[in-house]
Amino acid sequence: MQEKWSVRLIRLAALFGLVGTILGSHMAGSGSYAFKPIHAHVLLVGWLSVFSWGVFYKIYRVRAVKLVSVHGWAAIIGSIGLTVGMWLQFLQPFNINSTVALIFYIVGGSILLIAFALFVLMTFLIDRTESR
Repeated sequence: MQEKWSVRLIRLAALFGLVGTILGSHMAGSGSYAFKPIHAHVLLVGWLSVFSWGVFYKIYRVRAVKLVSVHGWAAIIGSIGLTVGMWLQFLQPFNINSTVALIFYIVGGSILLIAFALFVLMTFLIDRTESR
């Protein structure tokens, strides 16, 4: 189960890394820094954090196996929700209602906060007897 979540999270992180570098290239080429907060969060939350969680699950065995899935889904939904919500809130593409964009942003960020809290818990639930 952990192997599967490790690969899923690392693949998602790779996608975030690609999107983050594309946004950075776009900003450099256009001279517009409108994507600056989204670019930063895509790379920090999406690339760095999600990648770190994937590596953690590759290195350590967690005793609470079902909690790994809960954390994995919270990480996926929260990281995508926060970054897409930021994009909708700050840049308002497609004339999206600002209330809908704000709710998307807040819900995504809240789920991501839960993912971070779950990860803290996971670090205390590692199986110390099994070496990898």
